[in-house]
Amino acid sequence: MNVSVRRADGLYAYEAALRRGGFVLIAGADEAGRGACAGPLVAAAVILAAGTAGRIDGLADSKLLSPAQREQAYQRIVDQAQSWAVVSVEADECDRLGMHQANLTALRRAIAGLDPQPDFALTDGFPVDGLASPSLAMWKGDRVVACIAAASVIAKVTRDRIMADWHERYPEYDLNIHKGYCTALHQERLDTHGPSVIHRQCFENVRRAGKVNPI
Repeated sequence: MNVSVRRADGLYAYEAALRRGGFVLIAGADEAGRGACAGPLVAAAVILAAGTAGRIDGLADSKLLSPAQREQAYQRIVDQAQSWAVVSVEADECDRLGMHQANLTALRRAIAGLDPQPDFALTDGFPVDGLASPSLAMWKGDRVVACIAAASVIAKVTRDRIMADWHERYPEYDLNIHKGYCTALHQERLDTHGPSVIHRQCFENVRRAGKVNPI
């Protein structure tokens, strides 16, 4: 396949180029929570429709959007996407697999959950083996490819909602503020209360807190 990416197509340029190359259903996949030491790793995959039907107003990398903007984009993606799927890999499975393999597993599961299945998959950051379709890893894909940006929004909003629910059960960790990431506030709470069942033991700071203040 030899097609050019037209910069005038902006965030949708790579998908448009792949469609000109004969691929119809283009999936983007991304994750949220890889760097967190508590809560699940969440991955999403999205297939956007071709043409104007697939243009999502306000779409951007989830990290560049405010919480309110992410919620708005999430609803537009859910309403307009040709297909989308989201999966969670819980803390104990992250511990068992290790974070890199957990990341690959989550992305594979998200893409496998799409119906219909994609003709081509674009993943954020690094390649994912074991997919049923050809694929390509995109450096900073959530900033340059629309379907990956859409997946980043779905994953981030879903994970934030999950962490808000966990906050109701474990309010002592202030999970609604830091969402399980390794902030100074989270570490202070972790050192005071010790790890919970949603903390990832594969993180050294969690293991250290457990030795000082075991459950």
